[in-house]
Amino acid sequence: MQRPSHRTLLRSLRWLLPPVALLMLIWGLGDRPVLTHSPEPRTKTEQQLVQNQGAGRTHHPETAAMHPLNGTLLAQNTRNRVAIKIEGNRRVITANGIPDHATGTFPNRNNPNTITSQSYSFSVPANPQFARQITPMRGQRFGVALNGVPFDPGAGEFWGDGRDRSSGGRPQGGQQSGGRPQGGPPNGADSSVWQYEALAQTPGARNLGLDQNHAHVQPDGSYHYHGLPTGLIGGGSAPQLIGYAADGFPIYYAPEVRPSYRLKSGTRPDGPGGTYDGTFVRDYEYAAGLGDLDECNGRTAATPEHPQGIYHYYATQAFPSIPRCFRGTPDDSFRHQQRGGGQGRPDGNRPNNGTGNRPPHGRPPHGRPPHERLQR
Repeated sequence: MQRPSHRTLLRSLRWLLPPVALLMLIWGLGDRPVLTHSPEPRTKTEQQLVQNQGAGRTHHPETAAMHPLNGTLLAQNTRNRVAIKIEGNRRVITANGIPDHATGTFPNRNNPNTITSQSYSFSVPANPQFARQITPMRGQRFGVALNGVPFDPGAGEFWGDGRDRSSGGRPQGGQQSGGRPQGGPPNGADSSVWQYEALAQTPGARNLGLDQNHAHVQPDGSYHYHGLPTGLIGGGSAPQLIGYAADGFPIYYAPEVRPSYRLKSGTRPDGPGGTYDGTFVRDYEYAAGLGDLDECNGRTAATPEHPQGIYHYYATQAFPSIPRCFRGTPDDSFRHQQRGGGQGRPDGNRPNNGTGNRPPHGRPPHGRPPHERLQR
């Protein structure tokens, strides 16, 4: 048998080389270790922010991110500026109100406003004290988060404000009460006013265009939390310091802490009528001992920053989410200054409470506090 010539062998190998090379390439890639990249904070300040504002939080410097729950494209804000300092016997918070975490898209279908920089300057007692009586939250923000975004739980929407088919005006049914309605929310609400609960998920609720942080934007461009600030909190069960109330007491979050509010039973006696279902603030009542917290959603206990114990508020998953009253005296720096209400109506178009004021709001590391070291 005659052996093939070298020329014949080379011609045969010419057709085999491409498949062999391809197989070798595939084998080489499959054998390489997979390289991953987790973006780290780009500056020392950003790194400090991640470490100081809650274990388990992550900071993504990308210009956009996808919300894991619904796949919605989120805007990533990197222009956050906040400074919290002790000056004498005061704690002074200055901020531009731009959040340091991903937000929903604004404007959106139910919120036509765009997030813009603010000029906040808040001042609270560094050593807060109880007032003689509880102060309902009227015409002011409840407090401010460590990232400089305000807690402002009250909705600017009321039954009978012209957007309800069942009424052309304010519901009838009572004068301004001299105190907090018995069995009602701790906000001194006018018994004739039915304020929509901002976080309600009921058939009759108003959609306020809130994002995954239970926040949205006022007509003046101020981004604010109506409920639990999801982007601000981290993991773990220990109480996490997330901000300060207008009276100076700290605000915490702990997943196991339960508020002491419940839905009322029966039907509404006036106004919108129907069964109490959580659409309105007045659908809830305080029941002492039902949960872990008092009517202002707070308690006195030790915390990581105050091992000797201190009165502090909680942001909670369930109503009221953000507290609606103060155990101390709220500072005037938290009062609203001629801002628009709701989704764009000026304050002058809101119903009042019979006193000429805006109606009360409703709805739903150890050692030295880290934010006092933070300068952004």
